[in-house]
Amino acid sequence: MKVVRFDRLLASSALGLVLLMSGHAANAQQPADQQTQVVVPLPDAPPPPTLKDFNAGTDAPSAAPIAAAPAATPAPAAAAAPAPTAVADSAISDRLRDIITGKSFDRVLGRKADRAGVEAFYSARGFKPLWVAEGAAAERAKSAIAYLAKADAVGLEPSDYPTPDFNSAASVDALADAELKLTASALTFARHAQIGRVHFTRVSPDVQFDLKAPEPAEVLAKLAADNDAAKALDSYNPPMAEFKALRAKLAEVRAGKLVAAKVEDKPAPLVQVPEGKILRPGMKDARVIALRKRLDVKGDKENPLYDDAVRDAVKTFQTVEDLDVDGNAGPMTVRAMNGEKKVAKGPTADPVDIIVVNMERWRWYQRDLGNPHVVVNIPNYRLTLFNDNKVYWDTRIVVGKPGKNTPLISAEMKFITVNPTWNVPPSIIEKEYLPALQQDPQALDRIGLKLTQDADGTVHIAQPPGAGNALGRIRFNFPNKFLVYQHDTPDKYLFAKEERAFSHGCMRVQNPLTYGEKLLSLALPNEHYTEAKLQSMFGGSEININFPKNIWVHLTYQTAFVDEDGKLQLRKDIYGWDQRMIQILKGTERKVADLAIERAPNSSSKPVKMPVGMYGGDTGRGGPSFFDLLFGGGRQVQEPVYRPRASVGRRAANNGRDFTR
Repeated sequence: MKVVRFDRLLASSALGLVLLMSGHAANAQQPADQQTQVVVPLPDAPPPPTLKDFNAGTDAPSAAPIAAAPAATPAPAAAAAPAPTAVADSAISDRLRDIITGKSFDRVLGRKADRAGVEAFYSARGFKPLWVAEGAAAERAKSAIAYLAKADAVGLEPSDYPTPDFNSAASVDALADAELKLTASALTFARHAQIGRVHFTRVSPDVQFDLKAPEPAEVLAKLAADNDAAKALDSYNPPMAEFKALRAKLAEVRAGKLVAAKVEDKPAPLVQVPEGKILRPGMKDARVIALRKRLDVKGDKENPLYDDAVRDAVKTFQTVEDLDVDGNAGPMTVRAMNGEKKVAKGPTADPVDIIVVNMERWRWYQRDLGNPHVVVNIPNYRLTLFNDNKVYWDTRIVVGKPGKNTPLISAEMKFITVNPTWNVPPSIIEKEYLPALQQDPQALDRIGLKLTQDADGTVHIAQPPGAGNALGRIRFNFPNKFLVYQHDTPDKYLFAKEERAFSHGCMRVQNPLTYGEKLLSLALPNEHYTEAKLQSMFGGSEININFPKNIWVHLTYQTAFVDEDGKLQLRKDIYGWDQRMIQILKGTERKVADLAIERAPNSSSKPVKMPVGMYGGDTGRGGPSFFDLLFGGGRQVQEPVYRPRASVGRRAANNGRDFTR
């Protein structure tokens, strides 16, 4: 019965609930002012059922299990807000775009090439920062800043490459400014490391190189490829062993491990040579003893004979003093000997400065010196042939005297000439030989030189091949704007001197036949050239031996270098180029030192022209001869005209005309 009552209870409860809900629905459909209340009588509410009610009676069916309510579906999570640092990086990109593409970008980067490279690099990466990551300095930036702070280790000045403080850059504008500041310093360093802080035109007109600055966009791309910015920046320094050795010595000098020797400036007492008649080879005179002592001639200092050793010592003195070189001790030579002695001094500047300017000059040279290649060290008076980056052979040389400097260049040696003709360069014709002819019309004849004149008035002076030729028996040709080369010389005595700056700019080689053999063993190994074979070619006609592959020749000015024993060597600044570069780097000029300056064109190759008909008598146009105009009066004897045969190799080397001794 309890079950029946419970069923009725459930039914009545359900009915009441339906009626109640119907009343609420009807009311909801009526206007508010017409709604009426429906009263439904409800039975007394029974007590709530218990577990006992559900299980009463064994014949009652089991209650259906109550299904578990489905789990509530969680509301979709709100999208995570972007991290503040990501927003900052995006904002920095926008700011970089505004700056780089703006009209005032030239105020940020002064060099036009840098601006173009920076714009190309950043636009290609959507103006994404190179140095900033997540709103702070990236590892790449930290590496670059640490390296630039120690730029003095490679001979550069850290203050030339200012770096930003990313820690204090809290705003988007500050981070964008820091980004571009570090970019500018990195580009400046790469350029200075590759081609130098000092442009060669500011040092001397006797220097010429084809400098190639790195492309800014390529520099930035290289930095972006690796977080190790220090390694990337360092790669722009010269890779030569000579530069790396100086870099190591610079660190040692700064650390106090190397101390430069002091140079004594006090001159030694002069030995006075009594004045008198001209002393000539073969004479015996007591004054020759004084000559031997004054010039420190080797051998018996008490020997009164004016022999070859004394003659060669006198010629060397005359060459150094810019006197007429005849080997005789005349009045002018003796007076010069008795004057104030010129003391040859070594380097007096700070060794650090000397090393730095030498490292700077290495930046002017091409990164690949060639294989094989030749290096001339002017202040060390030596020539070295390298093969596979090792010394293959070297020798003593004579270089240009101060004022007639051997230039700094890199050029390719193309051929060797046996029995060369010396075509006197216009600068020597104008400044030396024409003035000499004014004093002595026979001057050229006595030394075997011949003067000719073209129809346009151009004057040529040449010396034919032979044992007495100023170039000796062999010449090594590497065409260049300064018209210099390497050659033999009949003046062998000069190689005995420690300081050998005596030429007009060319390099005289002590052992030219050996040099020729060594060069040809590399250039033409199958031809088996030897000193004897080259000597067998001596004669009166030019013979050219062409190289199938050119050999690079580098004329350098190394007043500081590291020798084969690892020792730092310092040499005299014979042309004053160290002094000039130190002056630039320590003065106000350093701010613009990397900018080239205009130089007057080299006039050494400019033809010397005189009025037509000045040489060789009547040219068909009438008028006085060369000697009539130059010296006044006329000449009774027609001078023969020497016209040297122009070889193919000589024309190729210098347009068939001029060379410098």
